Amino acid sequence: MRVRVEADGGSRGNPGPAGYGAVVWDADRSAVLAEAKSAIGTATNNVAEYRGLIAGLEAAAGLGADEVDVFMDSKLIVEQMAGRWRVKHPDLAPLHRQAAQLARGFARVGYSWIPREQNSDADRLANQAMDAASGAEADDGPPANTSAGTEADDGPPAHTEVVTNPAGWTGAQGAPTRLLLLRHGQTDLSVQRRYSGRGNPALTELGTRQADAAARYLGRQGGIDAVVSSPLQRAYDTAQASAKALGLDVTVDDDLIETDFGDWEGLTFREASERDPQLHGKWLRDTAVPPPQGESFDAVAARVRAAQQRLAEQYAGRTVLVVSHVTPIKTLLRLALDAGPAMLYRLHLDLASLSIAEFYPDGAASVRLVNQTSYL
Repeated sequence: MRVRVEADGGSRGNPGPAGYGAVVWDADRSAVLAEAKSAIGTATNNVAEYRGLIAGLEAAAGLGADEVDVFMDSKLIVEQMAGRWRVKHPDLAPLHRQAAQLARGFARVGYSWIPREQNSDADRLANQAMDAASGAEADDGPPANTSAGTEADDGPPAHTEVVTNPAGWTGAQGAPTRLLLLRHGQTDLSVQRRYSGRGNPALTELGTRQADAAARYLGRQGGIDAVVSSPLQRAYDTAQASAKALGLDVTVDDDLIETDFGDWEGLTFREASERDPQLHGKWLRDTAVPPPQGESFDAVAARVRAAQQRLAEQYAGRTVLVVSHVTPIKTLLRLALDAGPAMLYRLHLDLASLSIAEFYPDGAASVRLVNQTSYL
């Protein structure tokens, strides 16, 4: 998929309160696929410009793009990323390396300079981010300072907001609650492909590396306001890695726990089928049927819906990392798509994979990403 990224950044004071904005369009610039904006504390405009570029590239990667056309009104950033100008300032070097590393993840990235008036969407987002951080009412306002300047302390983000737009024709109203759905890393039971519900196996060494890789990716992307986890250790440990990278705490929600597989816990598919052939076959066709001494998928859906509604109310218009298990994550995606129960049996989610669902205050919803594993 080919996309167009427009990015901008600015500083009110240079150095001073700074922020960035980025917009990802489809290839013919007919629809916005994603937007990102963030205040980054006190910095120069060059830092903010690089941060906008990085946010745009990360958003493009999250959408599964393989070709990216970048447009910016910063001649410095465009020429440095194109390799025609050297990166002389030592404080810009790490940002350049981060952007270059992201760029290497695509089949092709092109960089083009555009006049400032043609970059108004990204400029607007950058100003909104700075307005929000300062407590001012967000508006298009006067443009931030975009003159060249010396580097200042980048610091932790003072305010971060990431907004993605569903297709405009859906008519969804209001800011969505954005759920980043991260499945836990590998355990011994997942290696052996055994039913793993309420049991509490620890992450394997690979599972820990998977959790750390997801954490690094999410930490770079930022824009996450809270981390919420299933109470089971494999999910909590995965969540804790990301929370540490984001500077957040982990909140546990019991309704995000995996399905109770009852007497099938720890069995392989074949072993469960041989143990209860008729019941197992019926369970695979009917979400109202529970395993022996276990929980039906319908029961899972009821509690996961309750969790989703709580999250949408508590974190209205914000972004939440939800770390859970394959069935609750499938269920949240099913709720967002308003899909039938067959989706549970047809959707594949890898260990430590990331999916994204958005829930709007008017009842609309959208799915932005399913089963991303490029960071592993």
